[in-house]
Amino acid sequence: MLLYLLGMFGIAAFAITGVISSGKKDMDLFSVVFLGMVTSLGGGTIRDTVLSVETVYWVEDTSYLWVAFASSAFAFFTIRYIENRQRLFHYADSFGLALFTVVATEKVLNLGFSPSIAITMGVITGIAGGIIRDVLSHKPPLVLGREFYATPAFLGALLVVLLQNNVPSHEFNSIYAVALIFILRIFAIHKDLYYPSWLLYKKR
Repeated sequence: MLLYLLGMFGIAAFAITGVISSGKKDMDLFSVVFLGMVTSLGGGTIRDTVLSVETVYWVEDTSYLWVAFASSAFAFFTIRYIENRQRLFHYADSFGLALFTVVATEKVLNLGFSPSIAITMGVITGIAGGIIRDVLSHKPPLVLGREFYATPAFLGALLVVLLQNNVPSHEFNSIYAVALIFILRIFAIHKDLYYPSWLLYKKR
């Protein structure tokens, strides 16, 4: 049940980032809602497609689809009253990244796949929605910047695997992993956590 609720919160958070990302492009309601829904549903869709899951998660349970639609529509009408949209974007994106990564990692483990596949699909699910959003919004994808983005997702997914292997009965394993990813992202945003120069590819 906890995993299900976390997934719903992740859908809502990423849908909001999609709406904010539409910015001042004079997009209509349908276009903005579509962007929010693609952002929130895209990562999980890629995961289920790659793993050849019999039915994509939001087709099997349309509650995900309706949460994505409702969150996007709600954000469309209310976001104009929020002054610091950029801060809300970063917090919602960090929250969505954390939730999607953890939920996907646990789901893949529960499907019987190996820890390495679970971590890989967890990271892909976490970052894919944001990449789709940024590409459709004609913005540089956050994952391609110097700032910590994919690394917190990887560490969170790794923590999920370690906790599942060592204390599988602990009910707050997913919360710990979500907190790790979210805190690392917030530090990256507010404390300028960047990759060291020797880890960066620089064109000569």
